[in-house]
Amino acid sequence: MREKIIVLDFGSQYTQLIARRVREINVYCEVYPYNHFPGPDDTVKGVILSGSPASARDKEAPIPDLEGIKGKYPLLGICYGAHYLVQSGGGEILPSKTREYSKANLVELDQTDGLFMGIKKGTQVWMSHGDTISALPSNFRIIGSTLDVKVGAFSVEGEDTWGTQFHPEVYHTTEGMRILENFVVGICGCSRDWTPNSFVETTIAGLKRSLGEDKVILGLSGGVDSSVAASLLHRAIGKNLICIFVDNGLLRKNEFQKVLDSYLGLGLNVIGVNAADRFLDSLEGVSDPEKKRKIIGKVFIDVFEAEAKKIEGVEWLAQGTIYPDVIESVSVNGSSLTVKSHHNVGGLPEKMNLKVVEPLRLLFKDEVRKVGGILDLPDFILKRHPFPGPGLAIRLLGEITREKLNILKEADNIFIEALREAGLYDSVWQALAVLLPVRSVGFMGDERTYENVIALRAVNSMDGMTADWSDLPHEFLVSVSNEIINKVKGINRVVYDISSKPPATIEWE
Repeated sequence: MREKIIVLDFGSQYTQLIARRVREINVYCEVYPYNHFPGPDDTVKGVILSGSPASARDKEAPIPDLEGIKGKYPLLGICYGAHYLVQSGGGEILPSKTREYSKANLVELDQTDGLFMGIKKGTQVWMSHGDTISALPSNFRIIGSTLDVKVGAFSVEGEDTWGTQFHPEVYHTTEGMRILENFVVGICGCSRDWTPNSFVETTIAGLKRSLGEDKVILGLSGGVDSSVAASLLHRAIGKNLICIFVDNGLLRKNEFQKVLDSYLGLGLNVIGVNAADRFLDSLEGVSDPEKKRKIIGKVFIDVFEAEAKKIEGVEWLAQGTIYPDVIESVSVNGSSLTVKSHHNVGGLPEKMNLKVVEPLRLLFKDEVRKVGGILDLPDFILKRHPFPGPGLAIRLLGEITREKLNILKEADNIFIEALREAGLYDSVWQALAVLLPVRSVGFMGDERTYENVIALRAVNSMDGMTADWSDLPHEFLVSVSNEIINKVKGINRVVYDISSKPPATIEWE
């Protein structure tokens, strides 16, 4: 049985980051809503309570049941989690005189405590809170303080329980990984056996057992997730995996054939379906982004179902679901959320009476890439930037026409190929071009023009949950802008998006 750390989610924006950091220590970790602890379970080695946008003082604050956890498993409360431990133990939480959303330093530190073994005095931490711990219960003791926060961290006497006012999971906490390692390895005793190699071995063996000689169909997108899922399944069941790759007309320039050739080169059993006209005809006159997504999803299901019906004896539908999809499908209150409408295989299992297999549902995106490396997937697929399910439909703002789509494809292709040629592609998390629904005045030669505007966007990120705009070289942006304006008829202005996420999103729709 695989040992694991459980993170109980109180709604923090950093919850998934906690789990990813634990996984980076090669320890398996799962996230559950605060009121859905899956224990008691011998495989659980420790529990982490996340932060929260709520205040422990609120009447509607999330309250977990820690009866089967506290004192039975090593426990670490982070920010709100620490506040709840204090308040439920009889201590006091009050509003901070100064709200802290910044870097700080642990000027006082008990380096003999298991949580802070090997941590330097004065180490930088990240604070993000509006409340502060004003009084501790009698059996709690302070093990770390900043200049402004006396109770920066605490432990509980007679229990394997700790709390930190700061967030060890974020990069701004310079020794945060060591602190988490002290907890999950030193205190919880985890053996660090969660690795890409072990995942590949156990997953392929499990797929062989569960699927046997059954046939499985998988809708390929050209992205990392579906490609890695296909490779795992191919290793397990060979030709009994039938992949369907649909050209919806909304892929990048020449991408359908390039990706299809790559799949065939990997030995995958792939059916390529050119359905571009069907998608584009259905999108004619539609401007609303959510309607675009729903139309694309419906047409995909229709096309996929028609192709799948041509294959006899199929019992399973494979999906490239990854762990963030699983986490986001359940709120911190435990109720189901609406699946994003561009998850375009939604509804297929029930409609086609198929069982579902999701070989990647335990992995974060960065882990998927590592597994793809073990499976020797080519860089063209493995290092491909994330690409949205609706494709260029949500990068062409407003009504979609074939003319506008061709303009966007040409501009996008110039941008992406320029990144590759300049050696910048792999240093950017995601790059894209957006055709804006505005026109601007310009001059080309002696003629006045009134043409379209292209926005270029490139961001750096670890997982897409947060992102900073990429500071691409000035000379590079000048060159790309000139090339797009000179070569793409219909564009006379190029702008560069310098918004970060949050408050903006990576995509524009």
